Amino acid sequence: MEYYLGGHMPIPILDETEFWKVQEAEHVTVILDIVDDLEPEFVAALLEMEKRLWATRAETVRYIEALARLHGKPSYELLDEIMYLIHEAKLESKEFIALFDRIIDESAAVAANDVAQTVINHIRRESEYYVGIVDAFQDMQGRY
Repeated sequence: MEYYLGGHMPIPILDETEFWKVQEAEHVTVILDIVDDLEPEFVAALLEMEKRLWATRAETVRYIEALARLHGKPSYELLDEIMYLIHEAKLESKEFIALFDRIIDESAAVAANDVAQTVINHIRRESEYYVGIVDAFQDMQGRY
């Protein structure tokens, strides 16, 4: 996919971001459901991350709606705000991945649960996929 900020709006990358933030937030629920004895520190970290993911998703939707109202004529300021959001969403996903790394390395509950290990590693790879999408987008833009 090619994304340009010139004559085309960045709606495709915003759509990707909205989709993946929902996925990541829902993945928190999956982890908590399959690892019912997960250590409290990890439960708290996952629930805090879930709040952040839903907030990022909501902000992404606001930008999609703003672009739709502007009929293809966004300001450079708005485009810069969108680029910053995408950058921050990528960093958030990297933090999500790092949290999974910690859980895999430090959680006795996960170490004793083969299904949880498989699911967490799968979810981790999905978040890495989103990071790759953003990296490609940013490379095309020459930004961040």
